[in-house]
Amino acid sequence: MAHSLRRHPIAAFFLWLLVAVVILALVAAGFALWTVQRSFPTTDGEMDLPGLEQPVTVQRDENGIPQITAKTAHDLFMAQGFVQAQDRFWEMDFRRHVTSGRLAELFGESQVGTDSFIRTLGWRDVAEKEVAALDDTSLGYYKAYADGVNAYLGSRSGADLSLEYAVLGLQNSGYSPEKWTPADSVAWLKAMAWDLRSNLEQEIDRALLSTKLTSSQVAQLYPAYPYDENPTIVTAPSVQSMTDAATRTTAAPDAAVGEVTGQLEALKSLLDGVPSLLGDAGSDIGSNSWVVSGEHTATGKPLLANDPHLGPVMPSVWYQMGLHCETVGKACPFDVAGFTFSGLPGVVIGHNDDIAWGFTNLGPDVADLFIEKVSDTSDSYELDGEQHPLSTRTETIRVAGGDDVKLTIRATERGPLVSDLTSAFQTITKTAGKAEDLGDGQSYGLSLQWTALTPGNTARAVFAMNAATDWDSFRDAATLFDVPSQNLLYADTEGNIGYQAPGQVPIRKTGDGTVPKPGWTSENGWSGFIAFEQLPHTFNPPAGYIVTANNAAVGPDYPHLITRDWDAGYRAERITTLLTDLIDSGHAITANDMSEVQADNHNAIAEKLVPYLLVVEPNGNAITGRNLLKNWDFSDDADSAASAYFNMVWKNLLEQVFAPKLPASSPPAGSARWFQIVASLLPHQNSDWWGEGKDVTTRDQALIRAMDTAWDDAVERMGSDTSTWTWGSLHTLTIRNASFGESGIGLIESLFNRGPYELAGGSSVVDATGWDASQGYEVNWVPSMRQVIDLSDFDASTWINLTGASGHAYHPNYVDQAPLWAEHKTLPWAFTSKAVTDAATHTLELSPRR
Repeated sequence: MAHSLRRHPIAAFFLWLLVAVVILALVAAGFALWTVQRSFPTTDGEMDLPGLEQPVTVQRDENGIPQITAKTAHDLFMAQGFVQAQDRFWEMDFRRHVTSGRLAELFGESQVGTDSFIRTLGWRDVAEKEVAALDDTSLGYYKAYADGVNAYLGSRSGADLSLEYAVLGLQNSGYSPEKWTPADSVAWLKAMAWDLRSNLEQEIDRALLSTKLTSSQVAQLYPAYPYDENPTIVTAPSVQSMTDAATRTTAAPDAAVGEVTGQLEALKSLLDGVPSLLGDAGSDIGSNSWVVSGEHTATGKPLLANDPHLGPVMPSVWYQMGLHCETVGKACPFDVAGFTFSGLPGVVIGHNDDIAWGFTNLGPDVADLFIEKVSDTSDSYELDGEQHPLSTRTETIRVAGGDDVKLTIRATERGPLVSDLTSAFQTITKTAGKAEDLGDGQSYGLSLQWTALTPGNTARAVFAMNAATDWDSFRDAATLFDVPSQNLLYADTEGNIGYQAPGQVPIRKTGDGTVPKPGWTSENGWSGFIAFEQLPHTFNPPAGYIVTANNAAVGPDYPHLITRDWDAGYRAERITTLLTDLIDSGHAITANDMSEVQADNHNAIAEKLVPYLLVVEPNGNAITGRNLLKNWDFSDDADSAASAYFNMVWKNLLEQVFAPKLPASSPPAGSARWFQIVASLLPHQNSDWWGEGKDVTTRDQALIRAMDTAWDDAVERMGSDTSTWTWGSLHTLTIRNASFGESGIGLIESLFNRGPYELAGGSSVVDATGWDASQGYEVNWVPSMRQVIDLSDFDASTWINLTGASGHAYHPNYVDQAPLWAEHKTLPWAFTSKAVTDAATHTLELSPRR
């Protein structure tokens, strides 16, 4: 070979060049591998954790799910902070920057708008006030948790903490995370409350629609809950009716709404840009949860199922964990496991040794916009004919790679002036016309009143719930759960089942919260909150089961207004039907039955719409598409051609019939409300809604056009052979990293995002893989986890997370649960000490510094 190289120097050069390139590639690959893996946590052996009082054991199963056993509550929560930082610190750090309005410190000028909005609402300020008001025991838990996080931070930095810091360093090399504080944890509760706040967007939409449509048309677009078709969670409490709820009508917008249209449109655009830490969940954010008493189960004890529907994010918003006091007693009252939020001590959803619980979103209307008369010359606002000074504060937004930005925040007694953030803030002069003459220097503004802007007690509620042992102590914990207001479902080992709606739900002096009201009179506003004892609740109902799926909690005769914007109840009706069918057949319900209900794909709007599609005659080859629907069972199965075609018809129908008549800011998304709208119009062949131009004036013409267009779209996407069509090929899920997942840089996105996964299910389906018809077929909200808890044997319970325990890209537990989740499979859920030890594949002993 040496002779050959001497004879061919050019060949030798290229050979050595190739060798050099290979060596460099191997070095680069090794460096990349080292950079990726250097942040993986230590999960075996012994490790000092300064600040512990006594040794702590952390056992992890093959899915990386940690179970912590400690002798004291202090050590339990300190270890929880340490372990969550091991797996998820970047996620925690990113979240606290969002909740504090400090994203620009990480990502630069592009995030100043988001930071300004969060600062205006003051999430961090409220969190700090809540921390200051904590009792000594709860504060001690938060401090112990923070000490655990900081102990981990003290041993690592930069890419040693997570790969995201290596990527961040490319544009912000000077960043270093600061110590964790209790306020960082509590501020996360404000993000929860914001993402689950109910109908603020609908309030804006109604106001905007009122300027373009008649009041009857707006009412058709926001139909009342179908009490005659779909179930309520409980019957109305037996308290004296203060208002004839059945005769309430939707409030008409004030004339001043026309003067703030620009502000409302700008505010809605601003809301769309605020990052949702629970994911981009759209208008269908919700959950399923139901419990069946032992009289209907195979074990004779209750079964409880829960699957919260949130936006898909990487890593999953949930973190599975067990927290076990070695000896449970007054000093250390915790033996609990379930789903936690990284950054927050305790277990949010799950069970302890006595009780189990689940959450769904109650969805009360807890946020109202008020139109204010603001004097820019005197920095005041009008109330009952008098000028009142606006409260003001100035904050500084620090910007990575740029200059600091000063932000002045003004507020009335109701809340902050969110209109100060919009470029559409208008000055109203004598020539404005429609509204009252405000005079020079005066203008209309929008203030926001929201229950989460007042310090509350939710920061204590999780600990109280984790330690509860029976229905009474569970309800005591629920009294602390101010915001976000949830449907709390309950079961215990004694065989009891129950339901409680907690939270601060405002009582309005006038109106129903569906449109902005004038803020210049004290006749409008809130007079207080619904008393806890009058909030919906039930214990051991005669039916032997309770279903909550964001449906109306109470009937129309309930004496208080909780919201006008309940989910329409299609999921609740389907779950109830499946359960009652099992019960009526004499079948003893099992945990597997509960999981099968969670996987149900029945499409309620298809059941209503398909009979109309089958009697019209589409053009050309669309007849073949129609024929797919003849024997379809209305199930949105991943491998279903009929489901694919139907959902394409549904999307086109909404786009062609409704979208042209609505503002661009209010496209028909195809959620439960649109199921109601279309179902109510189907019997009316000549409704004005169907008409669009001279060629389409009737329902049947609109249906034929939608079927024809859907066929053409289907052929373009899936080919002309219908035997190869599947719903899953259209209905895919890509799980995106909350911080870098939509950076616009493909290489970076590929580091952190995973998918696509082909999924069954759909919007307002029990298997709620929701999609927005105005955007496409891609999944954008999901059952973020699933659990089935067996009160006869907790070790027989099952659970599954959307992604995995680890937040470290390329870690074996980063996305290991996603394929199982997509196929509706679950994992065994070890709880007792023996089961945890038997399942453990990694054991880490944490000790006080020796």
